[in-house]
Amino acid sequence: MNRLDLLLGEMTKHNAGDPRRIQHFVKVHALARHIGRIEGLAGEALETLEAAALVHDIGIRPAEERFGRSTPRLQEELGPPAAEAMLTGLGFPEEMVRRVCFLVGHHHTYHSIQGEDYRILVEADFLVNLYEDGAGKEEAEAVLEQIFRTGTGTALCRAMFGLEKGREEKGGGGGWSC
Repeated sequence: MNRLDLLLGEMTKHNAGDPRRIQHFVKVHALARHIGRIEGLAGEALETLEAAALVHDIGIRPAEERFGRSTPRLQEELGPPAAEAMLTGLGFPEEMVRRVCFLVGHHHTYHSIQGEDYRILVEADFLVNLYEDGAGKEEAEAVLEQIFRTGTGTALCRAMFGLEKGREEKGGGGGWSC
């Protein structure tokens, strides 16, 4: 069993009794992996993205336990220490742990996104959140315009929400489009 499989198991235990949260991180992981692969990520870069997608919301439970709420700011503050402990315990390399913790600590910060892993994590999380929150076409279109930059994420958003092709696709996409 590889580290990512073990991490998925640990995150499932971390969120035991909360199937909605488990379903959420599994979906974000699947979309992040898909987008990452099509956009050309491989090896450690893809593993870093996948690990970040699995643990991106790890700060929710500590925030709720300590403060009775889980605002984006609290998630970004309390998530990295929890992610670091879990990833280190599973033997992830130190440099990867640092990057994943950075991503967890910034995944609700949308200005000055730096790095394809960061961009893809944000896009995958938005795809799932838009669906889970019951967003309509107008909201999805607004998020598409403001947030999405990868060709693959853009095509997925357009397909999922039935949006017309209206603007130049931004980014690669590896030939995948709708």
